[in-house]
Amino acid sequence: MLKNKFLTFILFLIITFSASLIGGMATVNFKEPWYSSIIRPSFSPPDWIFAPVWTTLYLMMTIAIWLFWHSKNRDMKTIYIYFIHIIINTTWSITFFVFHKILISVLVLIALIIMIIILIKNFKRVNLISSYLMIPYLLWSCFALVLNLSIYYLN
Repeated sequence: MLKNKFLTFILFLIITFSASLIGGMATVNFKEPWYSSIIRPSFSPPDWIFAPVWTTLYLMMTIAIWLFWHSKNRDMKTIYIYFIHIIINTTWSITFFVFHKILISVLVLIALIIMIIILIKNFKRVNLISSYLMIPYLLWSCFALVLNLSIYYLN
């Protein structure tokens, strides 16, 4: 098992931010002109807010899994759940921006929220800080679900 703290942090950072990289590429390459043509709710945030929010959330996720990894009572099942959750996170950008499937994106967000809740619960048993670091991500994902549901309804 990897015990070097610096190496494991870099590894988890690469894994976590790979979702950001893939999602960002999907967004940049397929967002327009489709996204500008759909009706969005009045509470939809400005586009510039997404990059700093997601960067912060990905960093918090990285720290959460890293702290969990270096905890005495960690379990591999939770690590695998984290990796699956990263895949689900990435899937949202692809279903929404690449394929323009709003309803499927809603379902992906529901799956993502369930995974985040499971991670928070599992992290809490081993490392309380890890669980707290995931709460802003859960809240942002719930907001994203409301936003997606609104976009689905309006379009």
